[in-house]
Amino acid sequence: MTSRATVVAAVAATLALGAPLAVTANATPWATVSVWETTADQSRLLTPLPGTAFGRGAASDQTITVDQTRRYQSITGFGASFTDSSAWLIANSPKRDAIMTKLFDPRRGIGLDFLRQPIGASDFSRSLFSYDDGAADPTLSRFSVAHDRDYILPILRQALRLNPQTTVMATPWSAPGWMKTSGSMIGGSVRTDDQTLRAYANYLVKFVQAYRNAGVPVSLLSAQNEPEYSPADYPGATMTAADQARFIGDYLGPALRAAGLRTGILAYDHNWDDTEYPSTVLGDTSAAKYTSGVAWHCYGGNPDAQSTVHDAFPAKDAYFTECSGSQSANRANTFSDSLVWQTEHLIIGGTRNWAKSVVTWNVALDPSGGPTMHCTTCTGAVTVDNTTGSVSYNAEYYVLGQASKFVKPGAVRIDSNTFGAGNVEDVAFRNPDGSTALIVLNADAANARTFTVSEHGRSFTYTLPAKAVATFTWR
Repeated sequence: MTSRATVVAAVAATLALGAPLAVTANATPWATVSVWETTADQSRLLTPLPGTAFGRGAASDQTITVDQTRRYQSITGFGASFTDSSAWLIANSPKRDAIMTKLFDPRRGIGLDFLRQPIGASDFSRSLFSYDDGAADPTLSRFSVAHDRDYILPILRQALRLNPQTTVMATPWSAPGWMKTSGSMIGGSVRTDDQTLRAYANYLVKFVQAYRNAGVPVSLLSAQNEPEYSPADYPGATMTAADQARFIGDYLGPALRAAGLRTGILAYDHNWDDTEYPSTVLGDTSAAKYTSGVAWHCYGGNPDAQSTVHDAFPAKDAYFTECSGSQSANRANTFSDSLVWQTEHLIIGGTRNWAKSVVTWNVALDPSGGPTMHCTTCTGAVTVDNTTGSVSYNAEYYVLGQASKFVKPGAVRIDSNTFGAGNVEDVAFRNPDGSTALIVLNADAANARTFTVSEHGRSFTYTLPAKAVATFTWR
């Protein structure tokens, strides 16, 4: 057994190196704790710091208590979207392999393991396209994903090679124009006659089949991106909750099943500010039979909406599927503002409210926030400048990495309290290999905060700088 003198000497040596962790006084080592930290001033970017061990000690009034016995949802993954723009930028970068490794390799990178893919064009596309453009084609005789074979599918296959545990979800921004009331991918809604809805369901089935045949299996599918919003300058469509329930229950669900596909359907795929829409879909008997859960976005409301719907429909899952970073009013603050807001609302708020995934928006954009049809202030996880060959990694990369590198698919969220003092927030997970990951944010804009982490009567203390996030891991 290690002597007390040896422990004290080891702690002293660790502190001499500048480590912020400390064993509780007069403690016997129990479990080694590793820590990785990202700070708002970027002096630490997923930086590994000297670790320590749990020791015996009493909890304080500022204690995060981790309870392995209380378990919640399992985790599917963390990631972003290879929009047409993102895929094109990275595919044409001279640093493509290095970027992909930093994004998806679990050992040499952050191990992203969830991708939400647009079905056809979105607002971040270099052109307006579907997979069956032109005049009405109810039999889908022209259907083809040829557009994606040049750079989207190769990038997706590379991601899956780097991290085979990656889950792929797909979402349409718009049906082909000939299926819509506007006659265009921009504006309008999908027509609700039987022939059109049947064709649209088959269109989505053909997409899933084509991607599977191309080596990219689609595990989850939503019926419509942001169905309560009809943008004026990029693909989109409105779809009422009643129409979505009918489409899923009478057309899409049966079509997937008839094709022998196990792809799960997610309802809604829109903001936190409306719980009635997903509740209407899940409350429909026919739709509920085929619906796995609900997809959520960040652009309105708060993440506790996910719990509201989960509590009403506990058998259905929650997935957080889109949130774009954006330039701050003071652009010098963009990194720090995004680091704190996204960690607080997505990584911590999302998963503490039952989310099985946390997915930001674009994997990559150029220095002007494009190529884009709409948003010129949006940010991606990576900025890729193919004119100069430069690459930089943004707050989204580190927000996701503080989770994805340490919380693996199949992990289960476990109980951890938030003590509510000093803007310290947290969430904890138990991985399939038995390790624990605890993510802690200090949202205080000016002051470092010291707190205790306690588990089964053992504890350690830590001081986290202002506007910083740390991930602790132990076995």
